[in-house]
Amino acid sequence: MVVLPTKLQSEMAFKKRIGYKQAGVNIDEADRAVGFIRKHARTTFSRQVLTDIGSFGAGYLLAGWKQPVLVSSADGVGTKIKIAFMTGRHSTIGEDLVNHCVNDIAVQGAVPLFFLDYFAVGRLDANVADQVVGGVARGCRNNHCALIGGETAEMPGLYQPGEYDLAGFIVGAVERNQMLTGSAIREGDVLIGLASNGLHTNGYSLARKLLFEVAGCKLDEALSGELLRVHRSYLKPLRALIAERVLKGAAHITGGGITDNTPRILPEGLAARVDVSTWTIPPIFEKLREIGNIDLADYRRTFNLGVGMVVVVAHRNRTKALEILQSAGETPFEIGRVVKSRRERVVYVGGAA
Repeated sequence: MVVLPTKLQSEMAFKKRIGYKQAGVNIDEADRAVGFIRKHARTTFSRQVLTDIGSFGAGYLLAGWKQPVLVSSADGVGTKIKIAFMTGRHSTIGEDLVNHCVNDIAVQGAVPLFFLDYFAVGRLDANVADQVVGGVARGCRNNHCALIGGETAEMPGLYQPGEYDLAGFIVGAVERNQMLTGSAIREGDVLIGLASNGLHTNGYSLARKLLFEVAGCKLDEALSGELLRVHRSYLKPLRALIAERVLKGAAHITGGGITDNTPRILPEGLAARVDVSTWTIPPIFEKLREIGNIDLADYRRTFNLGVGMVVVVAHRNRTKALEILQSAGETPFEIGRVVKSRRERVVYVGGAA
């Protein structure tokens, strides 16, 4: 029981009424935001979605599977979100989020089923929420994934004015006997790289420090366009390889770069031998390295360096895989081989990077 001082009790009788709005939470603005969210979410619905936005829980009918394995992932967009704050452009950050999550389950052979988002602010602006969730919905539509729910939280005092946080949760499915674990990967298998679209959603803390603090760059139209390039979805090329039964494993190159992510799919005793002379590193990465005089190992573990996905195929399927990827709209490049190794999990050769 809370006991108030006697003096405060008497003063309270003469004070104006204080409600949730005076505490910093605008329920009317929240209702307006939910209206926008419902509009966007419904554009992603399929027949499997059994509930509408606003239900206490979201229902999805899992039908047509024999022995499904549900594959889930949760992620955010890191400090790339700061670029959205700086530019006032909020329409792509949600698409980044969805594509990142889709890639994380696609490398295990799963197709996305549904997605939920978490959007938290200090003071809710329904128009900003409209842009952010509009990007989430667009990402879901492009990946044939239903946006079936989420949470919009207004928490005064927790976030700086004009700032918000965004996270996503995805669930997909794969038949148990088709799940990709990397266990089939063998010495001599071929590593093929799929191009990234820039930084994607990783390395922004270092990139912002170097560009704005060290180099004193201005966030003009060209730089903001570069930094807000949408994180690519690789669902289409991965599904094409899976359909032809040539994909043995795939690694989404996010935080940790090729160095940390490729070993996650390799059996014990195997390593990736990566020839960095086989692709051209985009200028944005080389500029960042130049500004910060970044240590080579750190450079490779911070950024994707132009490779957003690494796929592994048997050497005998190399030509077929490249043709499949080209037909799917990719410009693939062979970046190396799987080799035996008891020490290093990734061995770099060739080139300066």
